[in-house]
Parts: sequence; C-alpha cells; structure tokens
Amino acid sequence: MISHLSVGVSDLTRAIAFYDAVLAALGYVRVYTGPRSVGYGTPNGREPFALKARQKSEIGIDHGFHLAFVAESRDAVEAFHAAAIPEGGADDGAPGLRPDFGPSYCATFVVDPDGHRLEAVYQ
Repeated sequence: MISHLSVGVSDLTRAIAFYDAVLAALGYVRVYTGPRSVGYGTPNGREPFALKARQKSEIGIDHGFHLAFVAESRDAVEAFHAAAIPEGGADDGAPGLRPDFGPSYCATFVVDPDGHRLEAVYQ
C-alpha cells in the first residue's frame, strides 16, 4: 500500500548519524545520499524511508505519528534501542514483550532527535 515515507529533520548530519546507527541494527542500509536528503532501505537498493532536511519550523510532529520498523529478531530489537540512546535518541519504552499487542510481539520505542516516535518490532 505505501511506496515510501519521508520525514523532515532539522539537522541532516545529526539525523544521518542517528538513523545510520539504529537502522544498521535492523539490517537496513543507506541507499542514497543527496545534498538535502538521504534514503534508507534494504541492501538490494529499495528505498522506502527517507529523511529530508527542513527548517525546524517546517517539521510537523503530530503526537499521533508513530513509525515502526521491522526487526528480524529480538536481539535486533535490543540493538536498535541500544544504538538510539548514544546517538541522541530518548527511551520511550525498553525492549521486551508487549502481550497487549500479541503473545509474541517484542518491541522497543524511542524518540529521535527531532521528536519522531519510532518503534522496532519483532513478531
């Protein structure tokens, strides 16, 4: 249903450091780097997620926005969380099972440096 998703970031260099670290923990790679944007995806080159440089005033972060990335294992969920904190992310829910979402739903929640709410989930 969704081809790709782009989010605005106020500091592209800072965002690249953050997303390079957290997405590498899930096995994703940066597939392109432009002067005002970068794209991430699978090693085969598909780019479903992009960051676009924007002025701070142009970044609309709705409190309902939430982006979940697929993790291939519980270890990857933990690695995502561990990579986020030193790169300026904030803890929004430690790695672990979330039985309210399903008996095998393992996830962690962080907030990126621009306030975007992110999740890594393994089911």
